[in-house]
Amino acid sequence: MAALSGKKPHVMAVAVPGQGHITPLMNLCREIAKRGIKVTFVNARTIHEKLVAAAEDIDDYIALASVPDEIIPDIHPNEPFKLLASLRKTMPLTLPDLIESINNSNPDQKISCIIVDLALGWIVEIAQKMGIEPVGFSVVSMADTAIILQSPKLLEGGIVDTHGISSILHLLSDDIPPWRKNELPWSSSSDEKIRKKSFEIVMEFRAANQVKWLICNSCYELEPAAYGLYPNFLPLGLFHQSETKSNSGSLLPADSSCLSWLDTKPDGSVIYVSFGSLASFSQQQMEELATGLELSGRPFLWVIRRDLAAGSPLVYPDGFLERVSVLGKIVEWAPQNEILSHPAIACFLSHCGWNSTLEGVSKGVPFLCWACFADQFHNESFICDMWEIGLRIDLDEFGSVRSKHEIKKKIDMIFWSDKFKENALKLKELCAKSIREGGSTYKYFEMFIDYLKNTTTHL
Repeated sequence: MAALSGKKPHVMAVAVPGQGHITPLMNLCREIAKRGIKVTFVNARTIHEKLVAAAEDIDDYIALASVPDEIIPDIHPNEPFKLLASLRKTMPLTLPDLIESINNSNPDQKISCIIVDLALGWIVEIAQKMGIEPVGFSVVSMADTAIILQSPKLLEGGIVDTHGISSILHLLSDDIPPWRKNELPWSSSSDEKIRKKSFEIVMEFRAANQVKWLICNSCYELEPAAYGLYPNFLPLGLFHQSETKSNSGSLLPADSSCLSWLDTKPDGSVIYVSFGSLASFSQQQMEELATGLELSGRPFLWVIRRDLAAGSPLVYPDGFLERVSVLGKIVEWAPQNEILSHPAIACFLSHCGWNSTLEGVSKGVPFLCWACFADQFHNESFICDMWEIGLRIDLDEFGSVRSKHEIKKKIDMIFWSDKFKENALKLKELCAKSIREGGSTYKYFEMFIDYLKNTTTHL
């Protein structure tokens, strides 16, 4: 529908209150705003305050807004299930009020579209009731989005259950890495309660059946077979590339001292180690990792959140910090895009979260893979088996820890072989072409901008 005379498009975006969801949606929103479309980014108040506090400055493009999430007292931001449960109770009441307040403040720029993180799929119904166009947004790969959307049919056919699958299966296409036992997005945890809650979130994705467009945080060139599985997929990832120095969207203040430290290291010499915002490890596993890094004898930059050691203060091996004082640098949080762009970085020891995967791939960095949960195991399969730009760091024969010797061995292998870097650079070029004029992401984005400019609210 053509926009009414005098009316201007206004997009609202609502993210799950977690770093891995906020970052890609905010990157997309910034690009939309640069095209002259007003954007209001909404988050839970608990996260909103951290977002503003951590930002170097308030985003010049995006208006930030928040809704209450105090139904459950004393929620910690790293308790995503509690935060989601809180929002499920509060947002159906508070979001319509926020929308009405925004619309009343500027009748010529009412909200005409809501981009909905599909883990909050019930917001689609709110948008429809208010006469606003809903658009879905998925933070995981197109392949994992597709398996989530097909999960009801796969469950009905007995191919999978809430615990996962019984063997290695090519569930969607021979050109997509198979899902191994318990590698479906909802089945990787050994905790039955976590599997159940994860599956409940997966079921929210059914709202994708009610939207015209489903934006995926991906790139056509990285997974072309998955793109064809759903006609309304829009692969609009990789926008982090245009915001290399931006700290907007971070929930923790980044320690930029690591960049000057990297400047002192030779090109292609440093191991970058980061496990994202949610992963945690036992004290034993942390000690094995620390010792493995030390045994490698190579410079390393290690991001260690305060709660990385299963929520407890980390105890390093005796004398570790003194022995690696020159070789290594440890920070609590880091400007990852800038780090991965630095010539000193040789490889990325990663949990294989999809955002980190895209960031590493688009910078041409090989991976050492340490998947922890959810879609990370399938992302690891993309990295190691399909793209061949990295190696898995395997658990020991007891399936309990990744030993210091395994860590050192895989570090040595990634440094000794040129194959991983060569393949990574080829993928980097594919990603770069995708966002340039004439590339696939560029074309899809232009189409989406035209859609937004020609969509208006009925309020």
